[in-house]
Amino acid sequence: MTYRSPLLDRPGAVAGTGPDAGVAWHYGDPVAEQRALARGGAVVDQSHLGVVRLTGPDRLTWLHSITSQDVEHLAPRASTELFVLSPQGRLEHALALVDDGTSTWLITEPDHVEPLVAWLTRMRFMMRVEIDDVTDSWAALGEPVDAEGTDTEPVTWRDAWPEVVGGGTRYGPPAAEHPGSDRDWRLVLVPRAELADAVAEREAAGWRLAGTWATEALRVEAWRPRLSHEVDDRTVPHELDWLRTAVHLHKGCYRGQETVARVHNLGRPPRRLVMLHLDGSQHVVPDAGAEVRRDGPDGKVVGTVTSVARHHELGPVALAVIKRNVPTDALLAVVGPVGSGADAQEIAVAASQEVVVPGEGLSADRPEARGETLRGLTRRGGDGTQSLL
Repeated sequence: MTYRSPLLDRPGAVAGTGPDAGVAWHYGDPVAEQRALARGGAVVDQSHLGVVRLTGPDRLTWLHSITSQDVEHLAPRASTELFVLSPQGRLEHALALVDDGTSTWLITEPDHVEPLVAWLTRMRFMMRVEIDDVTDSWAALGEPVDAEGTDTEPVTWRDAWPEVVGGGTRYGPPAAEHPGSDRDWRLVLVPRAELADAVAEREAAGWRLAGTWATEALRVEAWRPRLSHEVDDRTVPHELDWLRTAVHLHKGCYRGQETVARVHNLGRPPRRLVMLHLDGSQHVVPDAGAEVRRDGPDGKVVGTVTSVARHHELGPVALAVIKRNVPTDALLAVVGPVGSGADAQEIAVAASQEVVVPGEGLSADRPEARGETLRGLTRRGGDGTQSLL
């Protein structure tokens, strides 16, 4: 059954599409909603997101052993983020996590809930863990607050982005210089039957109800990756600068760790995330999925647009994943269809880069090179003996 939030019954509500289907894209005034969110006075319906609850005494040590983050001794009400990776280190699931002392709560994209629960169930073995999809009972609200939930509040996940959490690393600028440092965000879980009341309570305090037009614009401005947008079947976390919040580089073995360590140590992930400032003079821009090409006669395809937004100050902006070796000062063009059916037409929009992951592909704490790589491990001496080089 397709989900539809009761808040879509509000006057002026326009439904979202794609990964945000089921909640409002906006409520009639997207620019005002975005400004209210940016200044810390709005609440956003995120009730389409999936919620999984883990219970049992082994839940944190078990998650610690199979995911990218150190959660074995996670304190109650402390938020974190983690990945489930493939054996080749490709990103399969990105999970917001908070433990309330009794249960561990995982929040993820709606179309990832079923495969996530299936994978966790297969990995449980003899561990004392119960796995429940509680999306039908619990709903998320987004709010621009930079604080963990307290013992007197509902279960709350605070987004640490763009901090570099313990054990993580960064490819982009330090948090103090990062555009995401101005974006406060957390998700509050409420009983689904009380969703409208929770929104009304915040509106009574002077907040405005905003849609995903607003959240996406501020997310793109903050260079914040999203599983449903920036990730494909080839993505490794380094390409998106996502080792900041979701990977602990010094914890024990887990699936995909070898790739994480190798790319971190050697550098040069094959692709890199970039923010694009789009020419808005045509008043329309292609959607996510459009090609990114070198601007010039050859028009070589170098990447794909992953998110598109209209920011209340920056204008049309996008996130894209492009080949790492594209020069950071190269002029680009975004090429893709606008419209649908017989009225669809392909347009090209000029785009300038804002570097997220540097072109050299090196993290801030990459180990120093140890000299030239040797072809062999042994050599033969004049007396016929062999020794390690």
